[in-house]
Amino acid sequence: MSQATQRHDDTDEETLIEVRNLEKYYGDDGMFSPPPVKAVDGVDLDIKRGETFGLVGESGSGKSTLGRTLLRLEQATSGTVSFDGTDITTLEGSDLKRWRRNAQIVFQDPESSLNDRMTVGEIVREPLDAHDKGTERERRKRVMDLLSRVGLREEHYYRYPHQFSGGQRQRVGIARALALEPEFVVLDEPVSALDVSVQAKIITLLEDLQEEFDLTYLFIAHDLSVVRHICDRVAVMYLGKIMEVGETEELYEDPVNPYTKSLLSAIPRPDPTDESERTTLPGTPPSPRDPPQGCQFSTRCPAKIRPEGFEEVSEETWDAIERFREIVRERTRVELGTVDRVKRRAGLFSKYDDIDEAVKDLFDGVERPPVVDDHLTYAVEQVKAGHPQDARERLHEAFGSVCDRERPAHHQVGDRGRESYCHRHREEYDDVESAIRR
Repeated sequence: MSQATQRHDDTDEETLIEVRNLEKYYGDDGMFSPPPVKAVDGVDLDIKRGETFGLVGESGSGKSTLGRTLLRLEQATSGTVSFDGTDITTLEGSDLKRWRRNAQIVFQDPESSLNDRMTVGEIVREPLDAHDKGTERERRKRVMDLLSRVGLREEHYYRYPHQFSGGQRQRVGIARALALEPEFVVLDEPVSALDVSVQAKIITLLEDLQEEFDLTYLFIAHDLSVVRHICDRVAVMYLGKIMEVGETEELYEDPVNPYTKSLLSAIPRPDPTDESERTTLPGTPPSPRDPPQGCQFSTRCPAKIRPEGFEEVSEETWDAIERFREIVRERTRVELGTVDRVKRRAGLFSKYDDIDEAVKDLFDGVERPPVVDDHLTYAVEQVKAGHPQDARERLHEAFGSVCDRERPAHHQVGDRGRESYCHRHREEYDDVESAIRR
């Protein structure tokens, strides 16, 4: 049994952090403003007191923004974050300052998160000074004690961050986060910038400190092996949305969401004879300024539901259609200058003549049935004429399915609080595993 599993068995089920429909957008919806960046887009999750809750996903999925929003380092656009029953998104002034003692963060990069003009003692003591906690002598004693707890020595109090290794600097960051005796700590990629041997020491330190100080962790990481070792439960995030959440071992052994399956299949395996099938996702995540109307993962999903009439189209043809739709989608984001708009009005537009080359590359040697070819021909003509939005809408109407048009619900999977965000869990559709193997 792993340390995380043992710790979870000993933890009660009291909820410390309750997040409901949390959104964090950057930018506004003004008439002349670009669409806002939807970094966190309707997140619901619960973090139990005393547990380590993991948050994983690709770069740009919104993990760090979510962690910072939970701590009020970023102001939520909408939604609620309840800390031990208190909605912290509405706190102001002295109430907000008082609450900040209960929640701290350890940043990703130990090289840039510490002020090189301050000594280690000043850095760790800074939160105590800001909250006017104790006398000067008591603060100094508290800092000395914390340095000792994180594996540093008392003489390090007077040294500067540049005199330390990366692992030692991260220990300083951990000591600073613990200075005010918080209940909740966000660990934002705390070991990603460190060597593997140092990572192991920092993770062991975090586990020991959690037991000693009764801490609750949100552990943000992209290293899935580390998450499996240290976390009790895991949430998988993609383009601002939680795709799947469940107990760590259950989720790793039997992922039920298409994105989770794809993500876990990318974990390197030390056994060269392991022939487990890997799922390689095409392309990159869409822009958070223009996320899909339906499921956020619909543009890359290997288990995407097809619309009626296209069930028998070959996999090669369908994949080419999906990639072509993404090319057209990208075209709609390009801003036209005045000259191009005039040319478009005069019927002389030629900015996207290379769309023919894209179609040739995608469909070379791939069957194009008449029902598909008619829509492709129309879309190409519209793109070349400078109207990619018309092409996008035609392709959406022709090839769009429930995955493109409707946001899925979070479906309960099993009886242990596990949830997955996917239309495939509805009774009328094949399950995820069958769809991927098709």
